[in-house]
Formats: sequence, C-alpha cells, structure tokens
Amino acid sequence: MKELTTRQHEILGYIQLHFQSESFWPSIREIQSHFGFASTNAVMGHLRALERKGYISRVAGQARAYRVTFDHQEQAPDGATEVVEIPIYGSIAAGYPDGVETGGAIGSLQIDVDTAGIRRSRRAFALKVRGESMIDAGIFEGDIVIVEPGLPKSGDIVAALIDNETTLKRFIQQGSGAPFLKAENAAYPSLHPVSELVIQGVVKAVVRSL
Repeated sequence: MKELTTRQHEILGYIQLHFQSESFWPSIREIQSHFGFASTNAVMGHLRALERKGYISRVAGQARAYRVTFDHQEQAPDGATEVVEIPIYGSIAAGYPDGVETGGAIGSLQIDVDTAGIRRSRRAFALKVRGESMIDAGIFEGDIVIVEPGLPKSGDIVAALIDNETTLKRFIQQGSGAPFLKAENAAYPSLHPVSELVIQGVVKAVVRSL
C-alpha cells in the first residue's frame, strides 16, 4: 500500500480508535475539530487521500460513507466495517409529548450499519432524547436514538406524532383495539390518541456518550 503522511496516519488512527470506543465513525466536523482544520474541505481532502491509497473505501450508493480496508481490493474484505453517515434532526421528548418540530439536520453521525441494525436501503435518521419516560428501556436523557422509517410491531419503541405532538414511546397494539403509546417509567402514563397517531419511525439503536 502507498505510504501515508504523518497527518493521514493520525486521522486513520483517530477514526479507528473512535469507532472502537463508540461503535461509529466520527463525523466530518468532529474530525475537523479534533485536528483543528480551518474547514471541512481539509477533512474531505485527507479522506480522499486515504481512499486513493487504499486504506478506506467508499460504500457504493452512500454519500460520505466509507469502510476501513487494508489492501487495494476493489471490494472490502469479509468482516470489514461498513459505516454510513446519517443526519441528526434535533431532539425528541421522552417524557410528556411536546409540539417541538424537527427542522433540517442539526448535525450528523457516522455509524456501523450492523451495530445500528439499519437497512442500507432505508433513510435512517437520529434524534437526541429529552426526558426520562424511557429509562426502564435503557434510554436516558442526552442519548441519541437511531430511527428507521417503517411500520412498527407491537412492542417496538417508536418516534411518534400523537395528536400533533412528538414523543418517544413503546408502541402497543392489543388485538383489534386501538394502538397506544406506553412509557417505560412508572411515573409517566400511557398515551392514547384522541384523533391521530402517526409513527415516524422505529428505534433501531441507542448511542450514548460516556
């Protein structure tokens, strides 16, 4: 393989260490901040150099998505990590529902698709958790949930719009009865829609910064 510059070695090492500790790649802006680059263009330039030299390879059909490789194969070896970048669309209430609307992406994170349990063909997104109604399911204030659009099964944790307010809860469908949302904290009640319940996506993974 072609020899790396000192800075390219540092970036590759940072990416690998970040993935080992967090199970997802650092974002472009995190790499920029860590190394003090003036712009994200510098980061992309180094990533392109690492790709050109065969140390990482781009994931087909995924913008800014790479996997680490260790030779010049056109395809990554079996067991290589496939990482995708997904947008973070603000926060979601894990307490009482609120009317906060998610706008455009406020950031992004890169995560291993197998760790996240997401499908490459789906448009997954991330939301930051506010509140404590899901703590018994292991979801805490400040966590980031990875959400994938799709139809839920009873028992799935979902991002939902209930009577025009957003919340993170467990979806419950009992027989032919109307579906409702269940908290995972005894201090919070179950939520039954008055007029509308729209499931925005199913939670596939939780990312926590320690």
